[in-house]
Amino acid sequence: MQRYFLLENAELNQRFFIHNTDDIHHIKNVMRMNVDQKLILTFKDQKSLISKIIAFHDDSIELETIEDTTRQTELPVEITIASGLIKGDKYEWMIQKGTEMGAHHFIAVQSERAIVKLEEKKQSKKIDRWQKIIKEASEQSMRLTIPDIEYKSSFKSIYDNMNEYDYVLIAYEEEAKHGETSKLHQVVSNLKHGQKILIIFGPEGGLTESEVNLFKGSEKVSLGPRILRAETAPLYALAALSYQLELMR
Repeated sequence: MQRYFLLENAELNQRFFIHNTDDIHHIKNVMRMNVDQKLILTFKDQKSLISKIIAFHDDSIELETIEDTTRQTELPVEITIASGLIKGDKYEWMIQKGTEMGAHHFIAVQSERAIVKLEEKKQSKKIDRWQKIIKEASEQSMRLTIPDIEYKSSFKSIYDNMNEYDYVLIAYEEEAKHGETSKLHQVVSNLKHGQKILIIFGPEGGLTESEVNLFKGSEKVSLGPRILRAETAPLYALAALSYQLELMR
């Protein structure tokens, strides 16, 4: 059953309207749905309700909610993925899969070794594209919320907001080279429901020493003995946290 998001709170046996033009196009022209057919609406308060199409209007679709089908699909902690910019299709693939795997927030960073440079005049358009990819991935993976994404011109601006997080982790390949294997497990084992975790990743060329040194007091962690691609490392970390927090508890 197709799933769409509404920025309202849920209520059974009430009528709601879809105004998002992309969603309207998808329902009418891609799925070719008709009156009385059903879909799932996921609401701002993280409830999912089976809903029946009542009518098609010029600029909206009217639906009635008929059954609560909410199932918890969110990670018990909020994970922010801050990563250096990587080549366009690889970054888009990473945020799509990262959304499927439960990331709460993404920060795209213009890091020192990034090959990709995001011009100021293109930032807004690029973020809109990324947000659309995340929204579609959220619908496909039955998320109860849509992660958001922002752009930062350097890791310094992230450092200035470190106190927003309960834990800050840096995925640093030098730790893997030196054989470190336990820090990520130690941190994950101590996590509590609702805590916020920031995990920092470099671009294709990795983080510079000066970028790593910005985050003194954070944990430098290894993601295993192998060196992972920039687009793979965040997914490894998300999978590890999901396994520990959702499958082992």
